[in-house]
Amino acid sequence: MIRYILLLLLFFPAVFLARAQSSGTDPAAPRVVRYDLYVKDTVVSYAGKTKRAIAVNGQIPMPTLTFTEGDTAEIHVHNLLQEGTSLHWHGVFLPNPEDGVPYLTQMPIAPGASYTYRFPVIQNGTHWYHSHSGMQEQIGMYGNLVFLKRAGDPTFRPGIDDLPTIPVMLSEWTNYNPDNVHRMLHNANDWSAIKKDAVQSYGEALVSGHFGTKLGNEWKRMLAMDVSDVYYDKILVNGSPAVPLTAIEGKPLKAGHKVRLRIANGGASSYFWLRYAGGKITVVASDGNDVEPVAVDRLIIAVSETYDVIVTIPEPGKAYELLATTEDRTRSASLLIGSGAAQAAGPLPRLKYFDGMKMMNDMMKMNGDLDDMGMNMSLNQMDMNVVMYPEITGDPKKKKEAKPDAPAHHHMEGMNMDDNRYNSNALSKIVTLNYTMLRAPAATAFPQSALVKELHFELTGNMNRYVWSMDNKILSESDKIAIGKGEIVRMIIHNNSMMRHPMHLHGFDFRVLNGQGSHAPLKNVLDIMPMETDTIEFAANTGGDWFFHCHILYHMMSGMNRVFSVGDEPNPQLPDKAHAYRKLQHESNMPHVMIENDFATNGNDGGLMLQNARWSAGTEWRLGYNNMHGYETEIHIGRYIGRMQWLMPFIGFDWRYRKMGIDEHEENLFGQKNTKDNRAVLSLGLNYTLPMLVQFQAEVFTDGIVRLQLMREDIPITRRIRAGFMLNTDREYMLDLRYILNKNISVRTHYDSDMGFGVGLTLSY
Repeated sequence: MIRYILLLLLFFPAVFLARAQSSGTDPAAPRVVRYDLYVKDTVVSYAGKTKRAIAVNGQIPMPTLTFTEGDTAEIHVHNLLQEGTSLHWHGVFLPNPEDGVPYLTQMPIAPGASYTYRFPVIQNGTHWYHSHSGMQEQIGMYGNLVFLKRAGDPTFRPGIDDLPTIPVMLSEWTNYNPDNVHRMLHNANDWSAIKKDAVQSYGEALVSGHFGTKLGNEWKRMLAMDVSDVYYDKILVNGSPAVPLTAIEGKPLKAGHKVRLRIANGGASSYFWLRYAGGKITVVASDGNDVEPVAVDRLIIAVSETYDVIVTIPEPGKAYELLATTEDRTRSASLLIGSGAAQAAGPLPRLKYFDGMKMMNDMMKMNGDLDDMGMNMSLNQMDMNVVMYPEITGDPKKKKEAKPDAPAHHHMEGMNMDDNRYNSNALSKIVTLNYTMLRAPAATAFPQSALVKELHFELTGNMNRYVWSMDNKILSESDKIAIGKGEIVRMIIHNNSMMRHPMHLHGFDFRVLNGQGSHAPLKNVLDIMPMETDTIEFAANTGGDWFFHCHILYHMMSGMNRVFSVGDEPNPQLPDKAHAYRKLQHESNMPHVMIENDFATNGNDGGLMLQNARWSAGTEWRLGYNNMHGYETEIHIGRYIGRMQWLMPFIGFDWRYRKMGIDEHEENLFGQKNTKDNRAVLSLGLNYTLPMLVQFQAEVFTDGIVRLQLMREDIPITRRIRAGFMLNTDREYMLDLRYILNKNISVRTHYDSDMGFGVGLTLSY
């Protein structure tokens, strides 16, 4: 009996100590805070259709994980999917093997397996976490991550850090499989533009008085103007299109008091305008780092950014709307703060797309480079899209409408208006946040004696083929960038593409050199707009391989990545780092397929193409019923050259068998006898994109025949009508007209010099 009593006396203190470490009953003791996350397939119906999604612990977004600085995070991930997965801790300082990037810091968590992430929490602020495997982030794998300040923290700010808080996760939903969305982007499918009413066709241009603008746009080989890539069926706030907020932790909100919102943009590709019906939004932190409070009327939160904002609770009987609206202004979601009748923030007016197109025409050179015309643009001060904002630059439909609000006097002092033609804060009383307005409460400067390694990057891309790169290289074409441990790295980044890019650095915060001197703000995401040049710097004080990439998921998966190798340290999670890196490189250069077939009254014709960032393998075929009895097929395998990828040399094979009922030896425009009816020849050639997006093809065959060809498909006549043509020196020509029914089906009529007139149904994938 005495022995059992002694054992109990020894056992219970040990049990109590373990519980204190995990539950925090002793505030002074270090805590191990454990979460178990079960990743499982589910189905949702956010937008009228039942679709696959991924839930964690049965919910979307994933559970909010909360820690206090000084804790040790222990997160057990149980993968119940039929595919590998991972979790990345966005904005978190941690040992490199815990960063959660498959094939870079760990192997994927295999189906049916469990994996434990464990790291000390050495910072505070609002962060988030998400899958870094394939497209899983798009279908539910995102959640809030909050690190609280410890008691007695000298940076504690009364009236800010003691406010009631609520995590807010913004996201978007598409009813399409995200892999299919990615494939359609690479194939220049404009179904998203149709859904968003953003085609900017020649008919629309003519009606709006912008026919010359449209011609100029295509003369410079540009597609329609847009501010986002994907049409989304639903926007969500904390997993719902509209969320009422009447209490926090069971305590009702009090009128006139303030609430702190910890907002994260967990969208895969959407930027969101944030506006509050109750007045100003006060920004107090960004990317988990405190900033001196700044009050604004609105802000745009880039993909993967976080902002902590303070808003005022309305009087009883009202609920003020915090409205999140996609940058393209097609969808919104709201958080209603307070009890009572909703006070709406109001919709944002439709973008003036043709004004944006005209602006881009002025900025685009014929070689595809952008020209900022000496404005030295940086830090979101000059928003090229401001010309499209009716609330700033006026609504062209209202001819007698008063001009937009005159600028406040303090905005105008010492400014040249020509230098501020794209500065919304100089053009209107509406105060919009930009990065120059962020200031760190404490000094962030590095010692002046520190050695600095300077790196220059140019953000490049091709919208037509949807290839995104840095210095015209995708990840599969680049080696890791070696950084000495402890070095100060300064990055000067120029965006020479037509899209904005939210560039995210794993494992570190960087100083944004924004004119605030030693109080430059700390961030880990920087939105870099077209034509901007921005400078950031960070201390590479943690060893390992760290990802640096555009956080628009479809840009990252198309190649806009780099890896910083700090100190070349071993990683026990990756016994063969070289092999793993090749797997990572392959993931952002996956091949994609396109197939199209026209079932018509005069025959059957179509094409199949397999492409990645540089290579293209395609075949096209025709089977005639009327004038042409027989078949023909051509195969081309080529590689795109140059930053704009306008040139593609190729090798080809032409195989034809048909009976036209005429002399089979027909002369081409060069007087060469062309054997059309029984032909099997190889060729060398090239494709080149001419102004007006016309494809010029020159080809020399092994029988000596030379063929030159001009072709253009998908000329936008109206929102849904597309035209096309082809003519070549073999005296062949084709004209066609299509009406798009949905993303896969069109009604087509065409005349072909060999096959004659036909009407049919075109299926495309």
